[in-house]
Amino acid sequence: MISVSGLTQSYGNKEILNNISLSIEKNEVCALVGRNGAGKSTFINSLLGLIPIKKGEILVNGKTRKSNKRWKNEIAYLPEKFMLYPSLTGYENIVFFAQAGTGKADPKKIEQILNSVGLWEDRSRAIKGYSKGMLQRLGLAITLYQDSDILILDEPTSGIDPMGRKEILEVLRSLSGKTILLSSHHLDEIKQICTHVAFLENGKMTKYTVDDFLTIQELGGMEK
Repeated sequence: MISVSGLTQSYGNKEILNNISLSIEKNEVCALVGRNGAGKSTFINSLLGLIPIKKGEILVNGKTRKSNKRWKNEIAYLPEKFMLYPSLTGYENIVFFAQAGTGKADPKKIEQILNSVGLWEDRSRAIKGYSKGMLQRLGLAITLYQDSDILILDEPTSGIDPMGRKEILEVLRSLSGKTILLSSHHLDEIKQICTHVAFLENGKMTKYTVDDFLTIQELGGMEK
């Protein structure tokens, strides 16, 4: 699904990513892990084509971004911080973004997705009254509406209380047929929902199974 080979990125004289290679297979849920400043955002932005690649190659479904006109349809992205419209209802927000993406909104699809994230009963409320967890679930709903096979989620539980985190994780566990790259620093949620971990440190990346990753004693300082 995603194949990265020899990716090198730098800002000025500072090298951020050094000859990184990573393969994420279909239906894997891979956590992207690294300390602050390790280059996680640079890696994600490189995958999304938001910054030019200095060196290396990124393939999605076997094709480069330039050779694949459907690139943006095959990857859905939920940033850590995203903009919604507080005066609109949850339903109106998802309609707005659906129309912005495809030119139309499917009421049945919206109902199904809002049900899947537990927001159907709150669809008519202005989102300025939503909790942070509800806003995150609405952002996830907007991302899921795109119906892409690949999801890239940047810290989807950041700043959410334990109950809100639990709700987001339940939604992610319920997804099927999706390949997910999930940026996170919570070891407990990685253990619950991920199959693999891509660990970024000193510009290098190593991929582990979750079980192998959790045995690494050097990560004892990460949040649990």
